[in-house]
Amino acid sequence: MGLPKRLTEKQIKFANLVVANEGRKTATDCAIEAGYDPNSAYVSASKLQNPSMYPLVSQYIGRLRSEKLKKYDISMESHLGELGQLRDEARESKAWSAAINAEVARGKAGGYQNNTNLHLHKDLDNLEESELDKMLEKALKNFKPIIDGNAEVVEESTE
Repeated sequence: MGLPKRLTEKQIKFANLVVANEGRKTATDCAIEAGYDPNSAYVSASKLQNPSMYPLVSQYIGRLRSEKLKKYDISMESHLGELGQLRDEARESKAWSAAINAEVARGKAGGYQNNTNLHLHKDLDNLEESELDKMLEKALKNFKPIIDGNAEVVEESTE
């Protein structure tokens, strides 16, 4: 019998539905929508995604996914550009809150705003003052580069 050389219309529709609806519909739902028998749609969907049974369908799904990823690929430049465009459009519409939010998001993405908080939680109420002093001394030593603004990382020593 051999492998088919082309995809059928149903297979193409199934592949397009699977990629377009990832996370929203199951492959079985996509098979039914593509025209496969609802009573065996689960089996059909499974077989269609099996590269050893339907390599052309599997390859086509892979190609569609790859194109979708490229379309929505993100880089720092595209991210900052999109945020800048959204800010400008919001500004033109006098949507000041949206414009400010877009600019804040651009600043965070660009590293100009750091809202990272360092939380060191421990039950300190039951510790002696000398133990608290030791902990504070150790914390100051370990986080000195951060406090001083140096980029070096200090390895925490185990005692």
